[in-house]
Amino acid sequence: MAIGLAVSSPAAAQGQCTSESLEEMSASWIAALEQGTMMTMQLGEWVDYDENFQRSSLGGFLDHPRTIEYKLELHDLQTCQVFVEAVVDSEIGKQVIATQFGAGFFGVGGFQNIVTDENDWLFDADAFRGYAEQEDWSIVPEADRVSREELIAAADAYLDRFSDPSVDVPWGYPCTRIEGGAYTGRGEPTDTCELGMPNEPGAIEIVERQYVADVARQAVSVLSKFGPDQLPDSHTFRLEGGVLRYVHAATHCKGLERCGFPSLEGLQADGGLVGL
Repeated sequence: MAIGLAVSSPAAAQGQCTSESLEEMSASWIAALEQGTMMTMQLGEWVDYDENFQRSSLGGFLDHPRTIEYKLELHDLQTCQVFVEAVVDSEIGKQVIATQFGAGFFGVGGFQNIVTDENDWLFDADAFRGYAEQEDWSIVPEADRVSREELIAAADAYLDRFSDPSVDVPWGYPCTRIEGGAYTGRGEPTDTCELGMPNEPGAIEIVERQYVADVARQAVSVLSKFGPDQLPDSHTFRLEGGVLRYVHAATHCKGLERCGFPSLEGLQADGGLVGL
C-alpha cells in the first residue's frame, strides 16, 4: 500500500529532487488523508509533526479517513518541499487543511499543518471549495514566469502590508481573495484583494513565515503566526504576469471568538468581504 519515494538520500534532503518525486510526496499525503493512515507515506526515522504550530501526533491526526472535496498542490524544487491545501469531509466534520512538508534523510518528514474547522475565522468549507474551483492554478508558460525570489517577495509585500500601509504590493486586477469562506470577488475587472486591509501602521504583525514556492504554477504558500495572538495562518498566492491574481487565507482561531477580529457584517459594511 505504501508509495515508495525516491527522496531518501542526502541529495534529496538538500533540495536536489525532481518534479516526479515531489508529485509522489504530495500524492502520498493525499492518500494518507483519504485512507486515514500514515502507511501511504515513506516517513523518515524521526518525523516532527506540528499542528497549528503545536507539537502533536501525525498518527493522531491520520486516525480516520477523509473525503477530499478539493485540493491544490504546490511543489518547490529548490527546497524539496510540497504544500497541499485541501477541503475535506469526514466523521468529525468538514475542514480546510494547509500542509507543508519536505524530503529528508531516509524519507519524508517535518510537517507543518494548519487545520481549520467551524470554530475558525469565517469558516465555510463549501464556499471555500466553490470559489476555489472557479480559479486557474495551472502551469504557467516559462516565458511568462517570474522567479522564486519574486514570488516570495510578492507574498511578503502582501503580508507586510498588514502592518505597514506604505508597502508597495504588486496588486493585480482582477484579484480575488478567499478568506475562510468569504470572498472579495464580484465578477468585475476591478476586483481587488486590497479590501479589508488595515490602514494603521503596526496594526497586524505576521511572523515566523515558512514558504513553499512553485515557480511553474507561479504560486507560493506561506504558513505563519498572524497578529498579536499569533494565530496559526495559511496564505496561498497565485501571480499572473508578476502581479497578484488569487489569494487563499485560512486562519485557526485558537479558541478566540472570531479570532478576535471584527464580525463579517462589519467587514461587509466597510466594503470588504462578501459571499457568506
